Amino acid sequence: MPPIPAPATPHRIAVIGGGAIGGFVATLADRAGHDVTLCLRTPLNRLTLETDGEVLDAAVRFATDPETAGPADWVFLTTKAQDTAGTSGWLHRLCHPGTVVVALQNGIDHTERTAPHAPDGTNILPAVIYASAECTAPGHVRHYAGNEIHVPDGPTAARLADLLSTDRLKVIAVPDFTTTAWRKLFTNLAANPLTALLQQRMGIFADPGMATLTRDILREAATVARAEGADIGDADIDRVLEMYGLVPPDGGSSMLYDRLAGRPLEHEHITGAVVRAGERHGIPTPLNGMLLTLLRAVDRDIRAAKDADTARLTNP
Repeated sequence: MPPIPAPATPHRIAVIGGGAIGGFVATLADRAGHDVTLCLRTPLNRLTLETDGEVLDAAVRFATDPETAGPADWVFLTTKAQDTAGTSGWLHRLCHPGTVVVALQNGIDHTERTAPHAPDGTNILPAVIYASAECTAPGHVRHYAGNEIHVPDGPTAARLADLLSTDRLKVIAVPDFTTTAWRKLFTNLAANPLTALLQQRMGIFADPGMATLTRDILREAATVARAEGADIGDADIDRVLEMYGLVPPDGGSSMLYDRLAGRPLEHEHITGAVVRAGERHGIPTPLNGMLLTLLRAVDRDIRAAKDADTARLTNP
């Protein structure tokens, strides 16, 4: 692929979160010619992205202390939803009156989740990303499929499209972000819990029984989504199953990768979002409720193991 021409005005971009999506976005922002800082907890020496048969090196800066970071024009928040509060130090250091924070996370309440941890008046742009990617080693991201970011239509969306859109990444402005957020949630509602609970990759959805279970999980959630004002129907369920079939069998989900790595799970913002919305509207969600109960049990074990490891290191 020919090199991407440098933008007329390079922007200062900060990406908070050194996971697969953070590495994916940071690399492509760098390849688009911008000045990129990747903000993370653990230092890295190198960032590479494996995509479309190529391995791309990203010439980004790494920052592990908010005090070392300067103001940015754009901030991409790519941490897990449950870690948003922990980004407050970064957001207060990076944001100035003209900064746009792109809340690029799972869930359906991007702005409400981010605003309490950013300076007052910060321009927060909720966003969802369709990209399957995995950190296969520290600083190495493998991209499997998908290359779209969806945001609410408007002037800020147009600016983001000018900033990032290339052959490798598309920014799409949508008129109904409520529906968009629920549609993205739908892509996660079966894949994330089932792969994480079974500790198996996306090839499991080739099984007819698993496809039937997926339909039932999503039909239950569709009733809740419509009560929330989203335009969700059977076509969306078909689309999710088709999408699962397009992901390589060895691909996975973010929740599976977290479980395999011993990291806390994002279940409260995926499956939990459906269960809580169902409770608000008096709609039963037995299948999603069962998955949430199981995921909470797995997450408790993960956290207990992590606490035990910390205790051993603190008191050898």
